[in-house]
Amino acid sequence: MLKKLRIKYLLVALMAAIATIAIAIFPALTMGNGLLQAQNQPQASPTLAQGKPVETNLTTVSLQNAGLQLQEVAQGIYALVASTDFPPASPTVAICNGGFIIGSDGVLVIDPFQTPELGNLMIAVVKSLTDKPIKYVLNTHYHFDHTGGNATFARLDIPVMGRGVIREYIQSGKNNTAGVTPPTVIINSQTDLWLGDRLVRIERVDGHSAGTDLVAYVPDAKILFTGDMVFNKRIPYTGDSDIRQWQGSLYRLIATYPEAKVVPGHGDVTDVTGLQAQQAYFSWLERTALEWKSQILSKEQVLEKFAKVPDAYKDFKFKAIYPLNLESAYEQFTRSKTIPLIP
Repeated sequence: MLKKLRIKYLLVALMAAIATIAIAIFPALTMGNGLLQAQNQPQASPTLAQGKPVETNLTTVSLQNAGLQLQEVAQGIYALVASTDFPPASPTVAICNGGFIIGSDGVLVIDPFQTPELGNLMIAVVKSLTDKPIKYVLNTHYHFDHTGGNATFARLDIPVMGRGVIREYIQSGKNNTAGVTPPTVIINSQTDLWLGDRLVRIERVDGHSAGTDLVAYVPDAKILFTGDMVFNKRIPYTGDSDIRQWQGSLYRLIATYPEAKVVPGHGDVTDVTGLQAQQAYFSWLERTALEWKSQILSKEQVLEKFAKVPDAYKDFKFKAIYPLNLESAYEQFTRSKTIPLIP
């Protein structure tokens, strides 16, 4: 129990520290050997394609020191894939994946990371690849590692979109979002967003983050940005989840987008097998929790006896979050009066 509490408080402290960083900088980038590299010299104030100035600072950040890899997953569609474990070694290291979609008259940015500094890096990467203006930003949910960069775009009057009670959660500082800039546009149903000739379909899903989850699909390229509905080879964060709802959403996404290439919220780009692997993890977790129920184990006994990550997931990152998975499973399945049928 004490070990669990120490881990839990460590996570909260680290997340709160990262979430409060508000450095507004813009990296000066050059192309070299096919990679974006930051220069360490102060630069004149750059501008976005729509002509609005961006603040600069002597400090710069690059894809390399942010732990990000730029991948073109389809023509004009890019993922910025984070490689860090959790907790990250530095606040400048991106925790989640981000991305952007380029259309004929504009760009949609998805999940601008956890700090304004990393939000500026996102802008720099977009500018290195297109002169189209950034028209919108999408938060796939409210968690700080996906929303902390909102401030960079809000200062440029770029609309930031989110779902449900995302503004209320952020304004109240829920889950270490104190100081984060909330979205300015709320989407509560399927929305077709046109970037000139390119359609992006934004849909609501449920289960991960208390009614704020969204996914984005690009039909012409069959690319699905899932946000944190998928943690690819990462232990998922379940702090305010409903795992049964999450499972239902995964079933629907698998059935609806069986041929999609998938950009997850965390981990490498995948396909429908990444959705199925997430589903399999939750099915295992549910079966295990029902075994605890049959053995009439207390939560303290579960946290002590099952603290080790099973061998099947020993190569996953984010192992520090595993005790929280045990707690969530215990509360949602072991204590539940309903015993569902498990496929």
